[in-house]
Amino acid sequence: MSQPRTLSDFPNPRRKVPAFARRLIKGLAALAILAVVGLAILLALLWREHSTEITLPAPTGHFAVGRTTYTLVNNAQTDELAPSSRAKRELVVWIWYPSAAATSAAAVEYLPAPWRSACAQYSGVLMSEFFTRDLSLVRPHSTSDPEVSPEQRSYPVVIMRAGGGALTTDFTTLAEDLASHGYIVVGFDAPYRTSIVVFPDKRIVTRPPAYDPENLQGDQADRLINRLLPMWTSDTKFVVSQLEQMNAADPSGKFTGRLDMQRLGMFGHSFGGATALQFCHDDPRCKAGIDIDGAPYGSVVQEGLKQPFMFILSDHHRELSEPAGRQIMAHIESIYQRLPNGRLLITIRGANHFSFSDQMLLKSHYVIRMLRMFGFGSLDGRRGLGITAECVRTFFDVYLKNAPASSLNKPSQHYPEVQFVLQ
Repeated sequence: MSQPRTLSDFPNPRRKVPAFARRLIKGLAALAILAVVGLAILLALLWREHSTEITLPAPTGHFAVGRTTYTLVNNAQTDELAPSSRAKRELVVWIWYPSAAATSAAAVEYLPAPWRSACAQYSGVLMSEFFTRDLSLVRPHSTSDPEVSPEQRSYPVVIMRAGGGALTTDFTTLAEDLASHGYIVVGFDAPYRTSIVVFPDKRIVTRPPAYDPENLQGDQADRLINRLLPMWTSDTKFVVSQLEQMNAADPSGKFTGRLDMQRLGMFGHSFGGATALQFCHDDPRCKAGIDIDGAPYGSVVQEGLKQPFMFILSDHHRELSEPAGRQIMAHIESIYQRLPNGRLLITIRGANHFSFSDQMLLKSHYVIRMLRMFGFGSLDGRRGLGITAECVRTFFDVYLKNAPASSLNKPSQHYPEVQFVLQ
């Protein structure tokens, strides 16, 4: 009869673990602790940065700047991207303009609170709370709804179009700088084109993923782009027509007779730049245009332009080697070479595709530094915006305000990053 076994009769698992395995386990545990501590420190740094007030670059002109908003409804056109086949095209329009110097008007919010809340829900907590500045702490230089400056009878008008799903306010720095030099700058957000639009009645419209070309590839992306471009161009034509009516009789009285619609220009970034190209091709009301790092699409590629036009490219355009990239550059050069006069094609060294908007100031600098380690642009955000603002303003000064053509050389004299590709 066998004797009952005791605990001492069973093998001790600890005695069977080799020394190297124990060291490995301890090392992995230490690494895990370091990773947790490191992540906690990183999140603390990101949160501290997120919660720090930031002031946008100051406008360089002598005018004070005002900002106002309008909602426009195109009753003659349905929105084919809307769920309802009877929905009319609606746009939220932002206008920056030279204002009277002495004003008691309140400073504007960079992005109004309802928009901030909607954007936070749309982008998620991680992006809105850790990778992006608190937009309530971003300080622009505009005041809300002051009177237009009486210094001039009227001011040239520039349409500004953000690209892809970007918001118009992402380009506040460029808009404020132009307005401070005596331009009325008009941008707009369009539902189902812009990533998110908040209307005054609190309606929130987000862009479905199916309408974002970035989610598609190859022929599918091209088909969507060729579908969207006429819509974007049509919206621009509608806004210009509404501005003409506003100039004749603004219900608020603010802009009646103050918009010089005979001196109308347009610039845009990315797909907004492609829209500027096509709008200037389609509409003789456009007297000069600028495409900032946007790939051309539409009939303008085959038919060219007659108006003065400038292309501003980031460094990545110089390095495009895949067939699609080479085709983009071929289209740009084809349009450029057929321009009769008033043409400019420049590259800003060290710039990436997002160096032209406020996003380079509003995204976490820790994230931006990490991206730079992987070659994603080397240009400081404030410097990039300063260069872009001077290039845009100088071009419009020449072709909308009759400044001497020699002025076009000033940006390259002030900023060695500006390189003329073709003249």
